[in-house]
Amino acid sequence: MNNVNIKRLAAELNLSISTVSRALQNSSEIGEKTKVRVRALAKKLNYQPNHYAAGLRKKQSHTIAVVVPEVADNFFSLVIDGIDQVAQTKGYQVLIFLTRDDYAKEVNFIRHLQSGRVDGVLISVSSESRDNNHLHELNQKNIPVVFFDRVFEDIPTAKITTDDYKASYKATKQLISKGCKKIACLAIPENLLISRKRVQGYMDALEDSGLQIDLNLVVHCDNHDEENHKIIHNLIEKYRPDGIFSSVEKLALHTYQSCIDLKIDIPNELKIISFSSLKIAPLLQPPLSTITQPAFEMGKAAAEILFKALQEGKSDLTDDHIEMESEIVLRDSSI
Repeated sequence: MNNVNIKRLAAELNLSISTVSRALQNSSEIGEKTKVRVRALAKKLNYQPNHYAAGLRKKQSHTIAVVVPEVADNFFSLVIDGIDQVAQTKGYQVLIFLTRDDYAKEVNFIRHLQSGRVDGVLISVSSESRDNNHLHELNQKNIPVVFFDRVFEDIPTAKITTDDYKASYKATKQLISKGCKKIACLAIPENLLISRKRVQGYMDALEDSGLQIDLNLVVHCDNHDEENHKIIHNLIEKYRPDGIFSSVEKLALHTYQSCIDLKIDIPNELKIISFSSLKIAPLLQPPLSTITQPAFEMGKAAAEILFKALQEGKSDLTDDHIEMESEIVLRDSSI
């Protein structure tokens, strides 16, 4: 069977190609009766729009890029799912670029995307990112950018984050309410805004509760698992904290392993609460108390903002900051 295209639909309906095209795009210039006729025949003949050809005519790729530091983290996987769900409804393809928290890779990816390979970019910056000139260059190429989770505050565009400070404050206060007086903080690199907010929430909770802040108990980890495990193991062995607030899930897992190695009982000797989207959090022994971000919803919100801009032909997005609320789920690790 021959491929069904707009030309064939137009011939069978005795309409012009432009009328059929506008009817399929739900144009207000076309009457409802004509739209119904066009859609009915398109459905009957299993017509599939050629987004690639349409993109060439409009100088669009019908593709967006998602740049993330990792995918092993359940949070980023859920964000990508949310983005992809919206992209599918818009007839767009999603390209995933994994930086592995490498700033040089991030710069290379972004400069590669400036060629017009994608219509827009959704990004969570790497932990090594400091200079953001490469992202300013996207604006100069009229490619809209939306940040999620890890953002650059000084780039005027849409940003989707969660209540990092408030959630960290509440989580630390939860440990204090259970009798913890010597609470450690496992943080990611401090050049990231989310890291600074989470550490500040932890510190303010200690101060507001009359507890002394010991900077020996605040450690900044990176993307190297073996080194992170050593740092956390040494922290627990040397300082013997009675509580740990972890800013990301992988550091909480290293804490569990270190406690096994050091024969430290969770939660009787050490209580733990962590930012995490782990589906297996309730299955850990003991089940892990989590600060769960609305990752899927963040992905959907970021994508919807980007597609609205693309639909309106905008490359400069409003400098809006949408902050979503995380949920603290208490389990046995912090009781």
